[in-house]
Amino acid sequence: MTGSSGQLSPQARRENWDRLGAEHFDVVVIGGGVVGAGSALDAVTRGLRVALVEARDLAAGTSSRSSKLFHGGLRYLEQFEFGLVREALHERELMLSRIAPHLVKPVSFLYPLKHRIWERPYTATGLLMYDTMGGARSVPGQKHLTRAGALRLFPSMRHDALVGGIRYFDAQADDARHTLTVARTAAHYGAVVRMSTQVVGFLREADRITGVRVRDVETGDEQDVTCDVVVNCTGVWTDEMQRLAGTRGRFRVRASKGVHIVVPRDRIAAETGLILRTEKSVLFVIPWRNHWIIGTTDTDWTYDLAHPAATRADIDYILEHVNAVLMTPLTHDDIEGVYAGLRPLLAGESEQSSKLSREHAVARPAPGMVSIAGGKYTTYRVMAADAINAASVDLRGRIAPSITDKVPLLGADGYHALVNQAERLADEHGLHPHRVRHLLDRYGSLVHEVLALAEDRPELLEPIPGAADYLQVEVVYSVTHEGALHLTDVLTRRTRASIEYPDRGITAAEPVARLMAQTLGWDEKTIAREVELYAERVEAERASQTKPDDEAADQIRSAAPEVRPLVSDPVTK
Repeated sequence: MTGSSGQLSPQARRENWDRLGAEHFDVVVIGGGVVGAGSALDAVTRGLRVALVEARDLAAGTSSRSSKLFHGGLRYLEQFEFGLVREALHERELMLSRIAPHLVKPVSFLYPLKHRIWERPYTATGLLMYDTMGGARSVPGQKHLTRAGALRLFPSMRHDALVGGIRYFDAQADDARHTLTVARTAAHYGAVVRMSTQVVGFLREADRITGVRVRDVETGDEQDVTCDVVVNCTGVWTDEMQRLAGTRGRFRVRASKGVHIVVPRDRIAAETGLILRTEKSVLFVIPWRNHWIIGTTDTDWTYDLAHPAATRADIDYILEHVNAVLMTPLTHDDIEGVYAGLRPLLAGESEQSSKLSREHAVARPAPGMVSIAGGKYTTYRVMAADAINAASVDLRGRIAPSITDKVPLLGADGYHALVNQAERLADEHGLHPHRVRHLLDRYGSLVHEVLALAEDRPELLEPIPGAADYLQVEVVYSVTHEGALHLTDVLTRRTRASIEYPDRGITAAEPVARLMAQTLGWDEKTIAREVELYAERVEAERASQTKPDDEAADQIRSAAPEVRPLVSDPVTK
């Protein structure tokens, strides 16, 4: 066991390195995104011996850069992908009601109607299906609004942009925190979970894959890890990992870039999110604490998979489409944060990535290896179960069926009672109830572990300088319990300071680094280096966002030094 709460501490990290070399695993999962973390949880709760290795950080890629929605995908109804929508809505319901009510919350959207007579019944029919498919019960049903009613909900909308509206509900989550919690839950049940651990080769006996060779990218140490089956959950790196294994893939993965911008809440007067149809897809305006997330784009990306870059054209596209309906247009000066992520789409015949299916595919490219790709964040649990089912042919004996639909994530148990006790908890720790509720929505019932770190150090209950939405104790907890190894891990994923503040977290960088140093043993030189690396990353991202095209943006962004310098290209090693 890694610890009663799935603690990913520096000590557990050292112990897990030894375990990787000493034990034989039933399953080794490659990739610490939500599908990899979900696969590790699925396998370990079936009674299997499991290791999860991730070259960078949990959710370092796609799984921290999504639209942060648990949704059925309203637009897929128009594409007649009813099975996909039903499956996703079933997963949304499970998250809201049982698996992660502390992390996944209802969120409302206004669907503006632009055509009289036909559009309302047409849209209402689709939303009626949406409200009832998959056993949805945890969010309210649709509500029809006149133009005046819609404008009361969304005063910032231009009066000529709609003739009426329908309000409907979906769900949202902090994707990076959710992925981290899935991985920690897997560790809680006994999985070895280790970041900064890159697969650099595969072990073979004849035509069968029997394990992986891994490198600790913090130290350069390497060792072999043996297993019955390797599950490749590397998303946009799927093809590269299959080439490294010397196998022919059964499918190809195409990287589609999605860009989002973040603006302050007061720039748009509204009590609900907004969904807009575009010529290519849809655009969301999503409430996000004191901000709005607006996106997304959908374009092919053929450059650096680790650090996709947003261009000026991407940002202009989002601004142009949202400003078409806003009374007061947004400008580049309003933008607090920008992030770009890559969707691992299954490559099809169509050249338009927005038309590619969001279905997932599982293949067995060689005995002892399973690859899974495609899908969407919302259906990660189904994907994980499918991957482990496919892996069962390489496992000894019969394995138990998937039970993750019955396994709450860490922090879910007791969450609702604690919400009702928030004021008492606030009094005990000298915090504002709003602050406690914010903590509960990030940690659930693990909030006691977080606050316990401040028992002898009350100063840790002060806000982080430059990132006042977060407490200093959260930085310490990210290192002692959540496996954070670098400053960027905390500022971009354990917190979201890198997209929530106009300075992209630069002011908070040194105070956060000093808090991390106390647990990780950094000296002054290391602290300065971590701050410098983060500043160079921010500078490169800002500069890339002024460039007109992907090639120019990639050149700028990829020039920033890698925070884990020993991470290598998976093909060239």
